Amino acid sequence: MTKTYDQEFKSQAVKLAQEIGGYKAAEELDVSAGTIYTWIKAFKEGRLAAKAAVHTPENALTLNEKLITLRKQLKEQDKEIRRLKEENEFLEEASAFFAASRRKSAKNRD
Repeated sequence: MTKTYDQEFKSQAVKLAQEIGGYKAAEELDVSAGTIYTWIKAFKEGRLAAKAAVHTPENALTLNEKLITLRKQLKEQDKEIRRLKEENEFLEEASAFFAASRRKSAKNRD
């Protein structure tokens, strides 16, 4: 017995496949991987309409650029966090040094 799927299901399946991969999408949806890949091919050839949120070759580059930008920002933020932690450690050590110096001078006055 052959299952039939409506256009909405196929569109959502293509969207899911583009997000998590064809094989995983097939497992999630209990559809054969071959069927998923057929739908993806139909989408790429324009024979299957899909939702606007689906990643197309046109917007994939934009998504990749955003990913690169976010990774760069993350790297810069990690660097800033390391710098701030080092400054914090230095300030804690300086504070302890001055506190000890103050206690020592207070004892000398007594």
